[in-house]
Amino acid sequence: MKQRLITGIVAGVVFLGFCLLGGLPYHILVLAMAMIGYYEFVKMTRVSPFSGTAMLGYLGVLVFMFPWKLLDINFPLPLGHVIWLLLFLFLLVTVVTKNKVDIQMTSLLFLGAVYVGVGFSYIAESRSAPDGHGVFWTFLLLVSIWASDAGAYFVGKWIGSHKLWPAISPNKTIEGALGGVIIAMLTSAVFALLSGGLLTIGRALAIGLACAVAGQLGDLVQSAYKRVYGIKDSGNLLPGHGGILDRCDSWIIVFPFVHIMMLMPY
Repeated sequence: MKQRLITGIVAGVVFLGFCLLGGLPYHILVLAMAMIGYYEFVKMTRVSPFSGTAMLGYLGVLVFMFPWKLLDINFPLPLGHVIWLLLFLFLLVTVVTKNKVDIQMTSLLFLGAVYVGVGFSYIAESRSAPDGHGVFWTFLLLVSIWASDAGAYFVGKWIGSHKLWPAISPNKTIEGALGGVIIAMLTSAVFALLSGGLLTIGRALAIGLACAVAGQLGDLVQSAYKRVYGIKDSGNLLPGHGGILDRCDSWIIVFPFVHIMMLMPY
């Protein structure tokens, strides 16, 4: 726990510091995190992370994550077109290699590129919110996610007795999950009170609820596929936390989700 706390505090301070700085330094940091996250995903599936097929996935992540707006470059294709083209290229790999790289492998690598690339792209883009308050919105989501995690952990330890999903994550409890939801909503409500009218209480509660529910589901998704491969952590970059995907599994679900639910400014 001590190592976990120290790593969490140091990593959190560094990340939030870059978030305050904004611009290209922040975007490059998130891009680097995405690339490491995809590396962890590929390695976890027992595919060589430096194979030609994996490189196609890195390219996809790079396209999703490239700071087009910050560099004032108009990317000519909508996101849906990029996803389809990436899918087509992965399917072509099975043809070119005569199924030496089969559909199961290419499907996994394509899934990972979209999961990681699109998820982290929303984390980067939220900092550049068009209303000029990107720091506020990014901090709101991150702190609400962290509040949900802490609430779920401590409430679960305190009164948790009913398992939430033992086949996937045996330590999580229903009481802990509900505690995480309540604390995340309270946290987001505090942000509303301090926002000077930027955020209403109603929207804040909806964002807190979304952060807690989507975040906990993101954590369960990560637990599910790690269980398939019989591993505890996706990597070892962050002592006490595991890898980038272990630390950011909630983030890459929450950030796209709150935008899709139109809870954030575009």
